[in-house]
Amino acid sequence: MTLAFTPPWWAKNPHVQTILPVMRKIPMPVVKRERLELQDGDFIDLDWLGKPEDGQPILLIVHGLEGSAQSHYARRMLDEAKQQGLCAVVHHHRSCSGEPNRLARSYHSGDTEDVSFTLKTLKQRCPNSPLLGIGYSLGGNVLAKYQGTYREQSLLSRAVVVSAPLALGACAKRLEGGFSTVYQSYLIKQLQQKMRTKLETPGLQTAMPVDHRQLANLSTFYLFDDKITAPLHGFDGAEDYYNRASGLSFLQHITVPTLIIHAQDDPFMTDEVIPAQHQLSSAVEYELHQYGGHVGFINGGTPWQPKFYLEHRALRFLLNGASNDSSLRGADNAAK
Repeated sequence: MTLAFTPPWWAKNPHVQTILPVMRKIPMPVVKRERLELQDGDFIDLDWLGKPEDGQPILLIVHGLEGSAQSHYARRMLDEAKQQGLCAVVHHHRSCSGEPNRLARSYHSGDTEDVSFTLKTLKQRCPNSPLLGIGYSLGGNVLAKYQGTYREQSLLSRAVVVSAPLALGACAKRLEGGFSTVYQSYLIKQLQQKMRTKLETPGLQTAMPVDHRQLANLSTFYLFDDKITAPLHGFDGAEDYYNRASGLSFLQHITVPTLIIHAQDDPFMTDEVIPAQHQLSSAVEYELHQYGGHVGFINGGTPWQPKFYLEHRALRFLLNGASNDSSLRGADNAAK
């Protein structure tokens, strides 16, 4: 099913859709930081908007590669949640909350264990609260894999997956050509800097699979994943990582209502991320738009003050159970 999304004439270029939102961030809503200690001795940080109350819905936001609560899409979703009186929390991947994590390992596109830990924590505190999830880019792939892995045991009542690289190998290859290399270079430099910090941290050097010289030569996602992501997270090279972590094969196993939104002109993607009908379970609603870029979907306004499709569309879907769940009714009415 594809709903109406039409970009303004000035935002039909995929790079405008992708880059302009980064440049036009809205003010950051006030959030409260909470640290969760993990069983392996590491930690993850949560940024809370509002105070959770048992019985009221909680929106979990999962950011993309090298993102955070400060990312443009997270800010907008937090702002929309604030306007609607909806409690929301940003799950930061390890090392993404502004402080290096403690272990040599970090996070990856198929890491569902940390998100599962966060969801279990929320459910233990608020057992009667519907948990709603939205994941962007890498975070979207994580949510798709989580939904397909846990199936009916998923702790999410509903989920939205935005611009997810559901075929990781194909997406890594796409980023090696054309203007897309600009995005790859930008992100690789951030990842390399984090690895340099680990290489200079006492107690971590011996656990690192590369040295400073080798790290400097990892200029593509494939090389970085093959030499760092894979060995640090238990994969046998980049191909094994891509095969096991890609969300595409998990979509057919999803049993909880899940909306997936892609743009056909996404400069991070290829058509390989687009699922065939037989790869979608009946619980998955799939939207493929001609335009939208990567986590863009500008649908109005001006270049100086763009308006966006994602927040309203995502909340309409997430709060769709209002007619059957009184705890969602007020928020759903606000979203319409």
